Amino acid sequence: MRGSYGDRDRDRGRDRGSPRFGSSRGGPPPGKKFGNPGDRLRKKRWDLDELPKFEKNFYSEHLEVQRMSQYDVEEYRRKKEITVRGSGCPKPVTNFHQAQFPQYVIDVLMQQNFKEPTAIQAQGFPLALSGRDMVGIAQTGSGKTLSYLLPAIVHINHQPYLERGDGPICLVLAPTRELAQQVQQVAYDYGKSSRIKSTCVYGGAPKGPQIRDLERGVEICIATPGRLIDFLEAGKTNLRRCTYLVLDEADRMLDMGFEPQIRKIVDQIRPDRQTLMWSATWPKEVRQLAEDFLKDYVQINVGALELSANHNILQIVDVCMESEKDNKLIQLMEEIMAEKENKTIIFVETKKRCDDLTRRMRRDGWPAMCIHGDKSQPERDWVLSEFRSGKAPILIATDVASRGLGWQSTFNLILCSFVFFSFCFFVYFFLFVCFQVSLPATRSTQALGIPDTAIRAR
Repeated sequence: MRGSYGDRDRDRGRDRGSPRFGSSRGGPPPGKKFGNPGDRLRKKRWDLDELPKFEKNFYSEHLEVQRMSQYDVEEYRRKKEITVRGSGCPKPVTNFHQAQFPQYVIDVLMQQNFKEPTAIQAQGFPLALSGRDMVGIAQTGSGKTLSYLLPAIVHINHQPYLERGDGPICLVLAPTRELAQQVQQVAYDYGKSSRIKSTCVYGGAPKGPQIRDLERGVEICIATPGRLIDFLEAGKTNLRRCTYLVLDEADRMLDMGFEPQIRKIVDQIRPDRQTLMWSATWPKEVRQLAEDFLKDYVQINVGALELSANHNILQIVDVCMESEKDNKLIQLMEEIMAEKENKTIIFVETKKRCDDLTRRMRRDGWPAMCIHGDKSQPERDWVLSEFRSGKAPILIATDVASRGLGWQSTFNLILCSFVFFSFCFFVYFFLFVCFQVSLPATRSTQALGIPDTAIRAR
């Protein structure tokens, strides 16, 4: 462990000589074409005796935490609805200073006017800092990002400097580029004081700038699985230095079909890494992923394990025929937009439906904009900015906007056009959206146009 981490320059050593852990250049041999992402990647055979040793336990229990009795701990967890499964879980911290983060991290927290850690942070900070594998389950918007990024900064500052050709020390996998960008912004805000560099790797944007960032060397890489697989196959980066792995919104990544890519990526990372999995729900698929990737892990749950809608939200279900949905939507919009500063998200199933509905509403004078997977990243960023500012108070979107966008104000949710969904999956997706909106004392309206075919599909 190296003494002070306040004013360290992590740039030094990036351009020294040849790589210590192998070059990131070269990649796989050209020739044979492969059909599926990750087919060119081969599972590595790790010899732990030959790998450089690294530290991952940096937690020292604060005196105030030591004084907490078992009753105090249980009472705090009960009050915050924290459930812990697994052995050896540290006591929660009730204030940021008890986590004993470096002063430069505390300074940024104070600038953000954070008074005390959220429930997931209170229990997640000491667990992540102690080097344990963990699963954190809490609703979106509960502070999970800081729960893994602040310990990641401490972890990075205790590792050897990056050399030329080294890949990232911390890898964060996220399901969407919007969420990845949010995480990268937080990583920048908290890492810049110790000159920790980060980059965001995602599809739908030019590869050149992302490749240059990786080749210059970054300690933190936030990536969507598809684009990272592309770079790994092309030899543009490697994960031999990765010792801190985060799977953010793991349930969402599995819903989007990323499990094969995730497994390919994890195969490229040394098995004695620290792995942290974060999720809003705990279905059996996520449980299986945890069993496969994590060792002797502790599970932290905040709130109920079962998927449920936010009770602060008024939910209105309007069962109607497909032919009635457009008229009902217009009636509902007239009611909603009669109140000033109301914002509305209309979720639709397909990109075509998204574009068609946007054109029709704009033709009728509604200030609507849309986002979906075929939109370019600059256009999506601009649309979200217009929506957040209130200039375009109606957003029509596919499920790309369902989670992880960090909405900051009260808005209404209209879910429509789920024609070929089975009824069970329709309700499951609806609950995901309601589960995300965690603003206290929010009373929003959901109107679901469920076509008759969807009900019969049950």
